[in-house]
Amino acid sequence: MTDGRNGQRTLVLLRHAKAEQSREGSDAERPLTARGHADAAAAGAWLARHELLPDVVLCSPARRTRQTWHGVALGMTGSPAEGGPAGSKPAVRYEPTAYEAHPDELLELIRAVDPAAGTVLLIAHNPGISLLSALLAPDQADPDGLRTTDIVVHHPTTPWPTLTRAPLTTRHTARG
Repeated sequence: MTDGRNGQRTLVLLRHAKAEQSREGSDAERPLTARGHADAAAAGAWLARHELLPDVVLCSPARRTRQTWHGVALGMTGSPAEGGPAGSKPAVRYEPTAYEAHPDELLELIRAVDPAAGTVLLIAHNPGISLLSALLAPDQADPDGLRTTDIVVHHPTTPWPTLTRAPLTTRHTARG
């Protein structure tokens, strides 16, 4: 785990990959499409190439977010030419409150992260994840919000427990 106490904190927000449209089952059980699986792996490869490997992963328990995390993890462990080494294994927490969460609820999940964590990856849903990014960096928010498999990178300057603002430094849409 990187040492978040030295001020080097990175928050990566990822909207889940493309999911199938709701049919008969519950919304929480919607799986990813084939494109969604490919995009999730591409997101993991991009994170690895940019040395944004998480110490902690906070993930909604919905099927599409769990499948997104699985694809990201596979993408991070690709060969060096594709994505680079995965580094240490992150602590993964499936957080029930991340499903259909408001931005303040997502922020509370982040504030509860171990202060020593350097990089946190949050995988969640719209509109909460887009609104969280806008809350952290209001002047840099995309008015259209995050699309599927959009990644935004914020760099907090305060410890996780006191996080209120964090400049947005990078945006990327992963496509496989």
